[in-house]
Amino acid sequence: MSYVDEVYNYVVEKNPAQPEFHQAVREVLDSLRVVIEANEEEYRKEALLERLVTPERVILFRIPWVDDKGQVQVNNGFRVQFNSAIGPYKGGLRFHPSVNLGIIKFLGFEQIFKNSLTGLPIGGGKGGSDFDPKGKSDREVMAFCQSFMTELYRHIGADTDVPAGDIGVGGREIGYLFGQYKRIRDTYEGVLTGKGLTYGGSLARTEATGYGLLYLTNALLKANGMDIKGKTIAVSGAGNVAIYAIQKAQQLGAKPVTCSDSTGWIYDPEGIDVALLKEVKEVKRARLSEYAAARSSAEYHEKKNGEHGVWTIKCDIALPCATQNELDLEDAKALVANGVTAVCEGANMPTTIDATEYFQKNKVLFVGGKAANAGGVATSALEMSQNSERLHWTFEEVDSKLQGIMENIFANIDSAAKKYGQEGNYVAGANIAGFLKVAEAMKAQGVV
Repeated sequence: MSYVDEVYNYVVEKNPAQPEFHQAVREVLDSLRVVIEANEEEYRKEALLERLVTPERVILFRIPWVDDKGQVQVNNGFRVQFNSAIGPYKGGLRFHPSVNLGIIKFLGFEQIFKNSLTGLPIGGGKGGSDFDPKGKSDREVMAFCQSFMTELYRHIGADTDVPAGDIGVGGREIGYLFGQYKRIRDTYEGVLTGKGLTYGGSLARTEATGYGLLYLTNALLKANGMDIKGKTIAVSGAGNVAIYAIQKAQQLGAKPVTCSDSTGWIYDPEGIDVALLKEVKEVKRARLSEYAAARSSAEYHEKKNGEHGVWTIKCDIALPCATQNELDLEDAKALVANGVTAVCEGANMPTTIDATEYFQKNKVLFVGGKAANAGGVATSALEMSQNSERLHWTFEEVDSKLQGIMENIFANIDSAAKKYGQEGNYVAGANIAGFLKVAEAMKAQGVV
């Protein structure tokens, strides 16, 4: 049995009932075979892969808080500090009922390679809770966040672990978390990113993941002799990533025509009205049905079980920006049949492995989330830099650095794929480029 297969079996045995984590590990290890087999004896002796797939630290804790009715509620909290070989742990906090240890480990494992690809000194981590902020009052969200941080504060710090936002954790939640950290530690430091502009946040952070996705998509198309101008784009999701991917796509001359939320999706053949979408989702925090009600050109479709309607729309480019495993094999077949030429992931692992393989077999340009959605964490690292220097950069400065980072990521994954005989396989290129940097750092630091 090969070393890769041994380690995958080890992961499944040691981490039962964590399918998302198993999926993430298999996707990475399979694409690293060519590198690992060339160094198998050395890596096996050093147990490099076993150390890579095992978190350095896993923190589990309870979060008691009091709701508006005076009832005590209890949620579960998680922080997985996966790998610090190239810098302090860096990765978001997710507040959603679906959060469990397996999902946090999958996200933290992915973060190792994503952070490595940015070229910035940040390691991989992730955290969150099964708390659902939807439908909660501001006071309830504050009570929860303060209780969450009352435990988490002892495990994080500006040079140790710097969390950020993720699903369910926006500016409101980051503010409450930061306030409690500052209160407990009596220190003002850049311990969280995604902060408000009045207390250490970075301009362009809100837009970063969506903008970065389009900068990389544009670089991908250029490298393959295509122009993004005039292209029709299908987008899933309606959060920060989707909204600002749509906005930047329009700025680059493309036409995004779809987006979706947890209850339904819209198709607007005239192109998504970004101002209206922001009003519905960012101001009113309402459902997309309100977008369709306010715009005659838009069709609203209720989401049915197992149906991902946005992928049935004819498009040139597909950008999954919602959540894991939202684009499956049937969706991939529909997109290919409709002539899709490129798929770039704005979310974390939104495409199933069989769908990814189907795209690759059908010569669709495909870039996974480790590379394509790295703009968010890259800009978080730029926020860390600004905090450390006590500086505040302009929007244009941050956006320019972001564009450079994303274009450099594409160049690196393209180069790695070519070097290892897998030209055009940008999934393998991303995993190889991200892995090699981390592996070298781990070997240099000894058995730790």
